[in-house]
Amino acid sequence: MKKKERGLFRMGFIKGEAALWGLSVLLMILSFCIFDRQGFLTLAASLIGVTSLIFNAKGHPVGQLLMVFFSGLYGWISFTFAYYGEMITYLGMTAPMAVFAFVSWVRNPYEGNRAQVKVSRLKKWEAALLPALTGAVTWGFYDILAAFHTANLVMSTVSVATSFLAAYLTFRRSRFFALAYGANDMVLVVLWALAAAEDRSYLSVTVCFGLFFIGDLYGFASWSRMQKRQRIG
Repeated sequence: MKKKERGLFRMGFIKGEAALWGLSVLLMILSFCIFDRQGFLTLAASLIGVTSLIFNAKGHPVGQLLMVFFSGLYGWISFTFAYYGEMITYLGMTAPMAVFAFVSWVRNPYEGNRAQVKVSRLKKWEAALLPALTGAVTWGFYDILAAFHTANLVMSTVSVATSFLAAYLTFRRSRFFALAYGANDMVLVVLWALAAAEDRSYLSVTVCFGLFFIGDLYGFASWSRMQKRQRIG
């Protein structure tokens, strides 16, 4: 007789996914204890973010709700180091897009299973237009960030581009959203490493996005398997 499943297993997560989440949580707590010890909002954002990733990897709409909370906390953390691009991007774009994505995922369950979204593919014209749209958004943000004297302006602008691309692909239920977020993670590792050079406590944020990168790579692999199972092509 099987034991009653608990926690993540009740939501369809396999042992490897639960282990990935648990290890990420452990490493985030350790990095917080070593490098920070005071910024509990940073720790909260990290834990919410990594939990969002594991739900997103399964195509579960809860992941998008968690992303809204993460965006709010991360926006404040970015403000404390004058990363106004990150603050504006996550509060003004990522958070609202996560709400739209949540609605999109809820409205498009796979075969009635509301715990898994139906994977979609971009139309050809949409895929062709997306680079130009991303470039226009990035160009517009550059002047705004420069006016606010944003720290590390060039990398902050690149972050806007990858964030927009990831948010759009998430809304459209494309498996490539995870790769776009992975690219954004790498940009943010660089940004917060630069911040950590001035304030050691930001090393915990750097570690956070390094772990996010691993989570997003897994998310892409998971969505690729989902797409194959759903026979999207």
